[in-house]
Amino acid sequence: MTERPLLSMAAPKPGKAPVHFADMDEAARADAVVALGLPAFRAKQLATHYFAHLTTDADDMTDLPAASREATAAALFPPLMTEVRSLEADKGATRKTLWNLHDGVKVESVLMKYPERATLCVTSQAGCGMACPFCATGQMGLTRNLSSAEIIEQVRLAARQARDGGLGESVRLSNVVFMGMGEPLANYRAVINTVKTLVAPPPHGFGLSARHVTVSTVGLVTGIDRLAGEGIPVTLALSLHAPDDELRDELVPINTRWKVDEALDAAHRYFEATGRRVSIEYALIRDINDHAWRADLLGKKLKERGDGWVHVNPIPLNPTPGSKWTASDPAVEREFVETLRSHGIPTTIRDTRGSDIDGACGQLAVEEQNRPVGPAARLRREGPRIGNTGGGLGKETT
Repeated sequence: MTERPLLSMAAPKPGKAPVHFADMDEAARADAVVALGLPAFRAKQLATHYFAHLTTDADDMTDLPAASREATAAALFPPLMTEVRSLEADKGATRKTLWNLHDGVKVESVLMKYPERATLCVTSQAGCGMACPFCATGQMGLTRNLSSAEIIEQVRLAARQARDGGLGESVRLSNVVFMGMGEPLANYRAVINTVKTLVAPPPHGFGLSARHVTVSTVGLVTGIDRLAGEGIPVTLALSLHAPDDELRDELVPINTRWKVDEALDAAHRYFEATGRRVSIEYALIRDINDHAWRADLLGKKLKERGDGWVHVNPIPLNPTPGSKWTASDPAVEREFVETLRSHGIPTTIRDTRGSDIDGACGQLAVEEQNRPVGPAARLRREGPRIGNTGGGLGKETT
């Protein structure tokens, strides 16, 4: 029997990603430009190219002195990720990409088209230390945290792909959800720096509405409270998956540290601090957590904390290959939803995307990780590598 990964809050610390323009705040960008022998105002021009024009190509930077373009781009925009492969689903409306990072680590993102807009599901960690047994990423264990720039690059590349018709027509990337690989609040500093960059107005960020950014967590209570204090009203999504401690201890091991009621109390505090309705994510797993009595218990726990503060998203489980976990029967799913609604809890079945392309986060990375890799196979899949870095930049989605 294969041993389950252990719950882990701390990431191993292999070599860091190269420092990138997107890692820096406005003052640091100006300092970096001056260090290259250019006037500080060039930093704003570079920010416009990166966040508004979505480019790091020196040839596009025609407002910079020709003699310094290549060196400036090379110094401030080092390549961070290379596309390994990309799969399409939903008639081209969903695109999932597997990325190779600078140190050979693999991560995924998913880009989804909706009418007149696109949503990116972004990855914040390589693997995950939360060890949830029904989750492909959770079974990988935690390799490392992503840097702010590695997360932001996923957004830039997705925005460019959406703009340039990569989903069949040109659409604007308007929503970012931290629901890809990893536990976002376990990589707090990089995630909050990314959030600040997402909502910063151009040219210093992407100018997204905070209402269109969702940060998901399995229930790191201290992280939820810290996020509530940031003053940025992003949507909080709590991945609950069980309303009782006995089952949640098994399904979501962090529950052994912060119990169901503690996680729900923190979520309610977040609502009180921000005014943003919290989303409860609940993967419906056949004969495990989909019982009507559990829906009833969940409804009672949410209702006793007040009205109007929460919305429940039951999610049909996207099973991973070889897993014993599978989605609930549709009739059971309907009963679960109706039980919650009987308590006055707004409840909507989550739209699932990409089931025919290993849609659950981590599946492509697990598959790639488990492939036999000789030197020839590695060269075909990753291209030649120089030192610690992969080749150029590609596209993205989760």
